[in-house]
This record gives sequence, structure tokens and C-alpha cells, in this order.
Amino acid sequence: MHKFTLPFVALAALVAAVPALAQDAKPLAGQSITVLMPSPQAPNIPGDFEAETGIHVNMQTLSWDDIRPKLVTSLIAGTAPADVTEFDWSWTGQFSAADWYLPLNNVIDADTVKDIGVSKIFTVNGNLLGVPYTNDFRVMLINKKHFADAGITTMPKTLDELVAAAKQIKEKKIATYPIGLPLSPTEGASTSWYLLTKAFGGELFDKDFKPLFVSKDSAGYKALAFELMLLKEGLVDPASTGLKDSQINESMFAQGVTSIMISGEPGRIGQMNDPKQSKVAGQVEAILVPTASGETRSFGLPEALAIPRVSQNREAAIAFVKWFTSKDFQKKNAANGALPTRTSALSELNAAGQLLSGDTLVAQSKTVEPLFPQGTPPWYPEFSSAVNTAINSAAKGQVSVDQAMQNIAEAAKQAMAQ
Repeated sequence: MHKFTLPFVALAALVAAVPALAQDAKPLAGQSITVLMPSPQAPNIPGDFEAETGIHVNMQTLSWDDIRPKLVTSLIAGTAPADVTEFDWSWTGQFSAADWYLPLNNVIDADTVKDIGVSKIFTVNGNLLGVPYTNDFRVMLINKKHFADAGITTMPKTLDELVAAAKQIKEKKIATYPIGLPLSPTEGASTSWYLLTKAFGGELFDKDFKPLFVSKDSAGYKALAFELMLLKEGLVDPASTGLKDSQINESMFAQGVTSIMISGEPGRIGQMNDPKQSKVAGQVEAILVPTASGETRSFGLPEALAIPRVSQNREAAIAFVKWFTSKDFQKKNAANGALPTRTSALSELNAAGQLLSGDTLVAQSKTVEPLFPQGTPPWYPEFSSAVNTAINSAAKGQVSVDQAMQNIAEAAKQAMAQ
């Protein structure tokens, strides 16, 4: 869902050009397709693809927020917005229910699906609706200098160890508020709570979408109680009730004010280690998400490419999806800030020393789960809004954890009924 603003890869080393196919291997030469993706995309994409396949690409880009309305408007009208389109993890439920997209099971081989672990996030009732091309999942980001200055040599694996480390950093006066955690009524507050719900060993809903976070012994309840404890203990800045995750990342963590980002984005590691954009260059690294049990967990927010059923150029569209999500192209496209979705591509970039915090990213990527095992529901936007509104109210002391969880459950029920 987030665009990666900066490559986390050593650019010079990335000259892995996609191998050219023999001339006689261009059965679709002369065909044309349109592709609709978020801006910016690398300008060389259409030329590289045409050189290899003979298929002409008309690449259209829009801002990320403008794509979904355009897709929905076109697809409701029964017209193709493009032959290949962006398909975000959070749209899976709505788009699957509408039956707008072509299942790709028969054209994408099993090895590819296995290599791209997050493809399960785009699979509904056994139908693969999109092939993930850019990876976003949650890790924990830390300032390793702050940890070293506080005398912490072992990175936390459990939530208790995380709290102990934060308290040690605070006691040594290295950071007044060591933990970065958005508590404003924004998506970043929702995703942090989702991650902590996973960290406490639970899920948001059961298979029938009954809420699993209402009782005191549930993971979701414990996750919010944990956030409020961090606030009460002075480990999280009280101003966080008015801050988005981007503000905490850029104004606090990248300035050396905080030491830990609970819900860290892999795409920010390059930016954080760039002296032009960050005061903590060379100090930021990813660690595996600590959990109550010590067994790390994470969830994914990836983006995929998909083919509308109304596309008139299916074969050429399939060829583009295969090419764009191939290992060779993913390694090349990493220089443009797209973290590969293939474990093999991530591993090879890491082995070549071209991925910052690479060992951690490769290890965490193998633990990435869908936020909703049964598929992202069509009412996700309403649910997320209820989550962050309730978290914000609880953080401001306006409602109890009990009341916050009841409010979220009630909002989910209403959203499902619509």
C-alpha cells in the first residue's frame, strides 16, 4: 500500500538485465496492451518489455489514491480500465465479491506461487486474483546506536524484553520516549494494533468474521492494553494521539528522538540510512517482530498486478504479468524502490550485499501472513476507521479498553450488514 520512496539497494550493482529471448520466441509481437499502475514507475518498463516480447505497452500511472475509484467506475460500467491493473491487498474482498478479475491459477505456475508467499493474500476460494509485484510487510525498526549506548547487546525477541529495553534506554536518558507508536485516528494506528494482535498470538476474527478481540484474555484486547501501558509508563510520547505513522517516522525516528518503531516499514530503511534525509544514517536496522511467545509473526500489505475479465488482450496481458513478476525483473526493479515479493529474488539481492538489513527482511518475509486468512473483506475501510477511532479515544482516556473493543465489534457488525 505504501510506495517505497527510496531504493534500499546499492544501485551500481544492479545491472542484472533481463535476458533477451530468441527472436522466434515472440508469438505475440505486434500486439498492444494498456497497463494502469501507481506513479511513479520506472520509465524503461515499456521499452524493456517490448524489446523482449514484441508487445507494445501503453503505461498509464495515477496517484495511488486515485486508482481504486477509476477501477471501480470502469468495472461497474463493464469497460476495461486497462488490460493489466494495480490490485491492492485491501481490495481483495470487494473485487472478489464483484467477480471483476480473471483467476490466474491456470497461467501462473505453482513454483511462482510458492516463491511469492504473499500470493495467498490475493487468493480467494482457491482463485489467485493477482500476482504480487511489490512487497510491504511489518518488521520492527530500531536505532542500534541507542541500544548500544544503553548497554543492550541482545535484541528483544519477546514483548517483555522489548519493554525492558525501552525502559533501559529511557533510564539512561538516551530517549525521553523510546517507542514510536501512532495513536491518532489514522490507518497507521490500525496497522500497529493489528501487528500487536498477531504478536499476542491471535487473529482479529474467526472464519465466520466473528470478532475475536472483545474478551479480556484475547490477543486484540491485550494489544490495546499493551499500547496504553506503554503510554502510561512514559515509553510513548503523549503527542502520538495526534501523529500519523509518517510523522513519527520522519519527525521522531529519523531525527533520533525515538529508538524503536513498533510497526516498521521495510521501504523506509534506505531513507532512514540516507544522510540527506535522516539524522540517524548508519544507525537504523530492522529486527524480527518481537512477540509474547518469542516466535516472530508479521502480516503483509502487498500490491499485485491483475487482469480484468473484460480485458480484450488477455494473452499479452498475462505475458506482461509474468514478465513483471519474474525473478530477473524483480531484482532489476528493486533499484526503483520495489521490494521483491519473490523469496528467491530477496535472497539473491541479499547474498550480493544489495539489501540493507537483508538477513532480517528475508527471514521476516517468510513469516508474513494475511491479515485476514479468509480474504480481506469488502467492509475493511469502515472497520479500519472504527479501529483507529477507538484506539485514539482510549489513548486520550475517553473510553476504557473494554469500551473501545465493544465499539470496534459493533462497527464491524454494522459494516458487514450494509
